Amino acid sequence: MDKLLIQNAKIINATGIIEADILIEGSKIIRIEKHLYSDDLSVKTIDAKGKYVIPGGLDPHVHLDLPTPAGNSSDDFYTGSRAALAGGTTSIIDFVTPSKGESLIKALHDRKAVASASCIDYALHMGITWWDASLAREIEYCIKHEGITSFKTYLAYKGSIGISYDELFEVMKVVAKYNGLVTVHCEDGDKVLARQIELIKEAKTSPRYHAVSRPADFEAEAVEKVLKMALETNCKVYLVHISSALSIEIIKKYRNVTVFVETCPHYLLLNEDVYQSDDFSIAKFVMSPPLRGKKDNEILWQQLTENFIDTVATDHCPFNLKGQKDAGKNNFVRIPNGAGSIEYRNSLLFTYGVLTGKISLQQWVALTSFNAAEIFGLSQSKGSIEIGKDADIVIWNPEKEQEISISNQYQRCDSNIYEGFKLKGMAETVICKGNIVFDNNKLMTDTINGEFMFREIVK
Repeated sequence: MDKLLIQNAKIINATGIIEADILIEGSKIIRIEKHLYSDDLSVKTIDAKGKYVIPGGLDPHVHLDLPTPAGNSSDDFYTGSRAALAGGTTSIIDFVTPSKGESLIKALHDRKAVASASCIDYALHMGITWWDASLAREIEYCIKHEGITSFKTYLAYKGSIGISYDELFEVMKVVAKYNGLVTVHCEDGDKVLARQIELIKEAKTSPRYHAVSRPADFEAEAVEKVLKMALETNCKVYLVHISSALSIEIIKKYRNVTVFVETCPHYLLLNEDVYQSDDFSIAKFVMSPPLRGKKDNEILWQQLTENFIDTVATDHCPFNLKGQKDAGKNNFVRIPNGAGSIEYRNSLLFTYGVLTGKISLQQWVALTSFNAAEIFGLSQSKGSIEIGKDADIVIWNPEKEQEISISNQYQRCDSNIYEGFKLKGMAETVICKGNIVFDNNKLMTDTINGEFMFREIVK
């Protein structure tokens, strides 16, 4: 089997920092020691002196090749996984989104066929977009036989994939029985729908009104109802893309609930000022929940510092302005929601978090890899640099600089919400299960294929 030796590594794990060499054989890490040496000329050697060596990122919330009325999201599993690698992310968790009335098992098998184009390992959350008692058996089957242990629910998007609070309560009761995890998009869908109807009647149709239709209190109210149900059902919950200080206040009241909190780079680095225009170009910032105020940015950063927020995921779901988002040029409700950052998550957090002293190197690794592996049952192979784990490793150059631009991005979209952002610190070499797949701005993914990650219940 091929061997790879990384020498002079400053290894950053969530649990600590050590200096050692790393020997990889095939797809696994087999030794971590100081002063490893090989006189075997077939062993490729990388000198990591002056760099950080970190576990490959795990992004637990992406939507690649997501079907919508405006067409599928602009990154499919091939282009999106390549962009992920360029940014130092080596595994992802995407979603199965069944149609109303569709079997979860059929939807899962169909989705796995689409996801097989991924260059990197992937897992899937099972979406629950409708409910009747028959789904209880399918949820049990997913957990016991398909390696699906997390179930995504949407309180937003009424009329399409959104479910009611009563339906969510039933989902929680079933999932709790098997110690699974329910992930929730918390926005009160009925209130959002009513506000959208009001705004359209008032001829307030431009993209700026998307944010007006989804205020922070709609998110916070949904968060509180979800946590009350979690307490009653004893169900573990994972709250996706929390965007507001108000929601954080609510979550902190529920100390007796097993709740995990996710936010995204855009809720840390962008704010509602971008919506102060009627120009259609701001449609690239149409996402749900929408961007909040600067004070919300500050509070969310503080929660990262204090280890209250567990993960920073991307919710990567880009759509082109031309040919997709412009479906809502005269009605913001028709704009497909989402933006892309799978390529920039690690660098954005390093530049604006680590280098500014808001988070430590260990917290950075925890937020981008280790915690997600622990929460979602992938820690046996992912999330840290340890003997026996997958050789998903990033050699990180803390001095490398770049300006974000659609002209140099790998993700496939005609706009970028971080256009013009300066980065310092980037992935220089990315190793995916023992294969060097990105090196000095060059992707080499033709010889690798990602695999589905079967997950066990986290005890």
